[in-house]
Amino acid sequence: MSQPIVSTADGIVQGSAAGDVRRFLGVPYAAAPVGANRFAPPQPVVPWSGVRDATVTGPNAPQRTKAFPGLDTVPLIGEGWAPGDDYLTANIWRPDDHRTGLPVMVFIHGGGFVIGSKDAPVQDGSTFARDGVICVAINYRMGVDGFLPIPGVPTNLGLRDMIAALTWVRDGITAFGGDPDNVTVFGESAGAMAIADLIASPLAKGLFRRAIVQSGHGGMTRSVPVMQRLVKKLAKILKITPDAAGFGSVAYDRLIDAVEAVSAPTARIDLRDEAGHEPVFGISRFVPVHGDDVLPQRPLDALANGAGAEVDLLIGTNAEEMNLYLVPTGVRDKIGRLLATYVLHKSQPHARKVLKAYGIGTKGRKPGQALTDAMNDLVFRWPARRFAEAHKGRTHMYEFDWRSPMFGGELGASHGMELPFVFDSLACATGDQGLCGPNPPQDLAERMHALWIRFATDGRLPWGEFDAETRQVYSLVRQEARHEPVMPAAPFLP
Repeated sequence: MSQPIVSTADGIVQGSAAGDVRRFLGVPYAAAPVGANRFAPPQPVVPWSGVRDATVTGPNAPQRTKAFPGLDTVPLIGEGWAPGDDYLTANIWRPDDHRTGLPVMVFIHGGGFVIGSKDAPVQDGSTFARDGVICVAINYRMGVDGFLPIPGVPTNLGLRDMIAALTWVRDGITAFGGDPDNVTVFGESAGAMAIADLIASPLAKGLFRRAIVQSGHGGMTRSVPVMQRLVKKLAKILKITPDAAGFGSVAYDRLIDAVEAVSAPTARIDLRDEAGHEPVFGISRFVPVHGDDVLPQRPLDALANGAGAEVDLLIGTNAEEMNLYLVPTGVRDKIGRLLATYVLHKSQPHARKVLKAYGIGTKGRKPGQALTDAMNDLVFRWPARRFAEAHKGRTHMYEFDWRSPMFGGELGASHGMELPFVFDSLACATGDQGLCGPNPPQDLAERMHALWIRFATDGRLPWGEFDAETRQVYSLVRQEARHEPVMPAAPFLP
């Protein structure tokens, strides 16, 4: 195994090479977020002397992961917290040759803004490097450190980390053989939500040419006043002052205990806006806020005013997103009509009307199935369509509808299912408890992976652009475009 060397602006890094791919792991893009830097905007990397070892992944953001019943989630979200200070880092994969000017793809991981890392096996960028693309994956601050608007602390520190990482890519990717003028940022779930926000952010303008938003949109932000309720709730649980000194005094394990307590479905906290909507539907308490310099407006309003029009956009959702949350837990099949209405009403003031539109109360229609179908649209599908409609630049939409055989075929095209196909990493998600089951279609992975590379290379795709009239969405499985009707719950959405 050879040991390739790259000289960066901050110092020399030594990676590894195997299988026609060079890997540079754990390369810092910002200073460690500890001490005075913990609740500060990302600071410049402290240059080093000598050669830095870039053959190990290094630490990641503090977190505590939980498994889904009957599923091996490690390939999707990683091994959990790898403690250490210096975690604002990137992994870089490139072909093991001397080519330069290669297209660059920067991946932002998901995990509800509280878990996940750049090192999850299913998101290994080696396959992109194998096929002629430089792939970069990043860590960022999460939870309290990244997305809690603590009084006196800059807001949206997690988004600021991403902006710092993209600035680092712009200024330094040439050393790794990449083209800084041909950068595509892509991500899934929370990572996709963040990318949608960055498209709308004036601070990220010019840092990427294209964006791929997988199971995400710009609708999951809250106002600072609403999020202040979460600040006060956490401070009360921890018995601290609701400021940087208070939160900075708490050990991470205890802080994570409080995050888990406030994230429980039984936690008494109201994060609905003035119209009675909770845009995250309880999936995560921690999301970006609007009304600061990162997001001066709600992302949809910013897009309507022309923000992000220079970015080519590929955005889509999976056909049965909510199955990941409601099938393995048994909620979909066990929940009754009253509880289904109560659950949805906590986020949607017109819950009864919405569920009626999705068939609740109809003979043979389980309440949990009506709830699941409604939330597929409310949480993911419809807001993604609204984001596509608001974006004034080139926009393409897709739907991933391959159905996993897991849980007797009921897991279906759930949240996260497209990831091993995008990365052509099916081996990571195959098996008795693998997300994709025992024998997922390799040919679909090859097609999807090639489409992502094609888009990142020159923006081309084999189907037409999306607009509000044609509502053209491309089925990645059937390889055909269709024109979608308006969803039943559309009149009840904000």
